[in-house]
Amino acid sequence: MDEELLELQRQFEFAQQAKSSVRLSERNVVELVQKLQELHIIDFNLLHTVSGKEYITPDQLRHEIVAEINKLGRVSLIDIADSTGVDLYHIENQAQHVLANDPGLMLNQGEIISQSYWDSVAEEINDRLQECSQIALAELAAQLQVGSELVTSVLEPRLGTMVKGRLEGGQLYTPAYVARVSAMVRGSARGITVPTNLSALWSSLQQLLHEMDGASGVAIEVSFFQSLFNGLLKEGEVLGSLRAGVHWTPNVFANAQKECVDSLFSQNSFISYETLQKLGISQPVQFLQSRYPEGIPLVTAFVHPSMIEMLDAATEDALESSSWIDSLSVLPASFGPQDAYKIVSLCPSVQLALKSNKVLIFGESYVFSNGFIKDVYDRMEKEMESFSVSRSSGVMLSDESHSVNVAKVGHDSSRLTESNDAGSETASNKQAIEKGQKRKKGKSAGNAISGAAESGPDNQEHVPTKSKKHQRKGKDTASLLVSDSKIGAKKESVKTKEDNLSIPSEEWLMQKIMTLVPDFEEQGIDDTQTVLRPLANHLRPMLINSWKERRKALFTESAERIKRLLDNLQRKLDESFLNMQLYEKALDLFEDDQSTSVILHRHLLRAIAAPIVDTLLHDLDIHNKLRNGVEVEESQNSESVSLSPGERTAIAKSFPGSLLNKALAVVDALEGKRVETFMDAFRALSEESGLPLKKLDKKLERTLLHSYRKDLTSQVSAETDPVSLLPKVVSLLYIQVHHKALQAPGRAISVAVSRLKDKLDDSAHKILADYQTATVTLLALMSAATGDEEDCSSDRILTKRELLETQMPALKGLVLSASQS
Repeated sequence: MDEELLELQRQFEFAQQAKSSVRLSERNVVELVQKLQELHIIDFNLLHTVSGKEYITPDQLRHEIVAEINKLGRVSLIDIADSTGVDLYHIENQAQHVLANDPGLMLNQGEIISQSYWDSVAEEINDRLQECSQIALAELAAQLQVGSELVTSVLEPRLGTMVKGRLEGGQLYTPAYVARVSAMVRGSARGITVPTNLSALWSSLQQLLHEMDGASGVAIEVSFFQSLFNGLLKEGEVLGSLRAGVHWTPNVFANAQKECVDSLFSQNSFISYETLQKLGISQPVQFLQSRYPEGIPLVTAFVHPSMIEMLDAATEDALESSSWIDSLSVLPASFGPQDAYKIVSLCPSVQLALKSNKVLIFGESYVFSNGFIKDVYDRMEKEMESFSVSRSSGVMLSDESHSVNVAKVGHDSSRLTESNDAGSETASNKQAIEKGQKRKKGKSAGNAISGAAESGPDNQEHVPTKSKKHQRKGKDTASLLVSDSKIGAKKESVKTKEDNLSIPSEEWLMQKIMTLVPDFEEQGIDDTQTVLRPLANHLRPMLINSWKERRKALFTESAERIKRLLDNLQRKLDESFLNMQLYEKALDLFEDDQSTSVILHRHLLRAIAAPIVDTLLHDLDIHNKLRNGVEVEESQNSESVSLSPGERTAIAKSFPGSLLNKALAVVDALEGKRVETFMDAFRALSEESGLPLKKLDKKLERTLLHSYRKDLTSQVSAETDPVSLLPKVVSLLYIQVHHKALQAPGRAISVAVSRLKDKLDDSAHKILADYQTATVTLLALMSAATGDEEDCSSDRILTKRELLETQMPALKGLVLSASQS
């Protein structure tokens, strides 16, 4: 048998050494392999090496990968690719098969690691740990060139077996060291007798360990101390309670706390939260409710039900005798008003009286019976019979005629509003308003001007029901207003009585209450905000109602005058504000030129907006005076009024309520630099005044532009002053070219002319530019004509004016021909 094997070996060696007469090239071999694969003679996959000169099967590649892993325990896929000569892509694919077949392997950051490798690493870590007593996981991770999380996941199942230690807070400790530190934690915790923040305790232990072990000592994390402490607490080796993980309260302190609280609560029937906070109880309400379920928590104290019984008896006596009581005088001195209110509301007698409306509580602690309130009211009503106060020193009573005027003017305002909406389709703004007034009367939108005088606390609750009905039905309101106005016109004699009709101020009522109820002063009630003012506010509406019949007699001719005033004001505002909106649209053409834009904005505010504001403020001031009974001459004409900034501010400050702020905002916006700011403020003021303004729609804009263009054309035709002609021509050109109504001052004319260069032909623009240059020269000569050179300057001015007059026909023809076409 051996001889046969030797013979076969010799034959095999001879066959290998024999030279073939036919040699295959590499290309032929590759084609031969491909042919064998096509004929399915080779029915398995083949992988090329990187050099392309070798084939390797996937099974062989996996075998080599497994062999490398078994040899090294931790191998990089890149190293396997280098050693096998196979592309990394194939290595990664086959590595996935190897990992799937062997759960003991893991892939981490391009490396395959076996469990045997981790076992050897764990043994090394254990040997080192026994030498050093402590090792940081971060240090191990850096040495092994892996993540700390991976090291933790590998070590945790091996703790107590291969690694004799404890893992805590990213550190490995030996059992002996853990026992030593645990003894220190136990001793420190048992030595604490007051609530302590454990963080401070752990800091002290860290410093102590550092001093004991020196520079070579182990750095202990706070979490390690906390973990040891939690274990001791769970095992019952330290007694106490732990809150939020760091606030430690030992049992000895908690027991002393409870004994002190029990003593105070049993002696006084109450205990304040401040006392418990001084005892170290941070949540006193929860503590007391859990310890005394029958107790009642107040705002600053916790009381026993016996305290309520005591106060209830005192309060019941006061209610039965039609008197009053200050609950704070019965309660302990440490109680506040909020505590008093809460405990009073828990008294059965007060609860029963509140349900039947027989008691009132003022200032949170003062309990008044209805009998006492009625007695004070009856005595105050007698005082009111002889009371008389002037307008300058008291608060005027809002009479019934004013209440009806609210509704009446409100309907007039709404009528104007709806007529404005209807009139937007007519040829001009003025005609639209007039037709709208004749067309219909709609529902009331309310008039805030009239309401402002009565919106204060004196009159909010006592507007007659008649005005409410007025807001529901427009037709019934109109007929009622006519009849009411006739009744008011017949009773002219009532006007003299209205001037004297008034009620006292709150201060006067409070003084009278102190006089009528001397007990208040005897018991030291001098806090007007707590008792006197609420009591006066409660009595005041009832006193106003007692004068209701007299108030109904205060219809005067002021109602008709106010109606006419607001009608005229609405008409003037509609006309002026529509023109203002029209002029505002032209400002968009100059937004790219900041300096010119500022000039145009200021000019529009000074020239157009100021008269509108003066008209509105003047008429609102007259309206305000008429509402307050001040005589105003009928001849005053708001259309010709011109106010200074100081006068505008003074008038605005005389307005009541929110109207004052909005009026001041309009005055400020008028002195500003932006038209849109003024428009917003003016709309807000008008709406607050019950005078809604119309918005400029496309149809109305075309109508106004046509009217404005027609008016400018007639002015240009009739103009004889060469200086005044230029701005009118420029405005007319802007209407023709841009369809915008431009209002430009002299300083902006040059810019406006230059902007027309691209819109006009060269000859027309040259006429306009030459005329503008000549006008500027003439104005410069006129301003410089002073002193001894006056005669010479006069000649030059006259010459220049004559030159301009010769150019006027050409300039007029420039725009008039276009207007006619």
